Amino acid sequence: MRLALSILGLAQLVIGLWLAIDPDSFVDKLAAFGPADDHFLRDIATFQLSFGIALLMAVGRPGWRAGILFLCLVQGVLHTGNHLIDIGETDSGWQGPFNFFSLLVQTALFAFLFREAVRRPERLPA
Repeated sequence: MRLALSILGLAQLVIGLWLAIDPDSFVDKLAAFGPADDHFLRDIATFQLSFGIALLMAVGRPGWRAGILFLCLVQGVLHTGNHLIDIGETDSGWQGPFNFFSLLVQTALFAFLFREAVRRPERLPA
């Protein structure tokens, strides 16, 4: 659980930083769904960064895990659904399917980890 939360948290931070620092590059390389709106993409970066920080904080706080993972799962389901709707809308034909399937895998991982956090919550010493 700790390793998975660390990897997912770091991945969210990397995506968030990329979006915040160079939104045009992010669109060109990974998400060519049309012209980039730098302000909007930096707004999205704030969500990615927040999720990343929360996931990393949950590494050492077992009591936080189920709630944070549930939030990430809900966001993942909604985000993946949005990418399914627009799967054929990228300028580079491979980006739409790649984005959808990578988000689907991430969302499945959030679902698995959420289930595990609820089934077997680790308790901190009193």
